[in-house]
Order: sequence, then structure tokens, then C-alpha cells
Amino acid sequence: MIWQTTNGITIEIASRYEAEHSKPLLKKYVHSYQVNVINDNEHAVQLLRRHWFIHDSDQTIREVEGSGVIGVQPIIRPGGNHTYMSWSVLHTEIGKMHGNYTILNLDSNKEYVVKIPEFLLVADHILN
Repeated sequence: MIWQTTNGITIEIASRYEAEHSKPLLKKYVHSYQVNVINDNEHAVQLLRRHWFIHDSDQTIREVEGSGVIGVQPIIRPGGNHTYMSWSVLHTEIGKMHGNYTILNLDSNKEYVVKIPEFLLVADHILN
């Protein structure tokens, strides 16, 4: 598991290669990942936006931006967390992802950015 704390928000990420959904002959390598957003602050926050950078090992970079995560803009109470699962498709056997979330402090009504740590996406057969 990879993790990073920014402005009192800890982001934990665990990724997994999904061999049963991948098609290597078609250069389709599917990875799932679980994200846990933990609010270590003394105030409630809301996750407003996401901005991902997805890198294939052939130097292709894709950006994904949007409102919330998985269709929601969760409110996370002090000491609470929000966990979700998602997935990404690479066109190479190895890649990586990283990015940031825009968070709203619900006490001060101020927005700030929280880093999503970089994590590797590796097809299992590469490791053997």
C-alpha cells in the first residue's frame, strides 16, 4: 500500500492487476485500485474534484479530471474516511498513476489541494 498525507488528509492506495479482464494480445492491461481518503483534521471536509495523470511506459500520458469520485462528492467527518474502488486500462505492461483531489474545508469554506501519491501499475507476468 502507498500513502501520503497533505494538509491533514491521508490518501492510501492499493492497486491490483486484473488478469481476467486484460487482453495482452490487444495491448489492454486492466488494473483496479482502492483509494482510502482519511480526514485527520478537526473539521469536516468535502472531496470536490479529482485530477489523475495516467502514464503508460511508452511515454503516453492521459489526464482524467472531474467532479468528485465515482459519482459522489463525499463529506468526510473529522477522523472519518471515504473508501472507493476504481480501475484504469493501460496499453503497456507497466505504468503509473498520480494526481490530486480538491478538498473543501467545511468550516472555513476554503478549498485546497491534496496530493494523490504516485503508484505503479504492473502486469503480474512481468514480475515472474
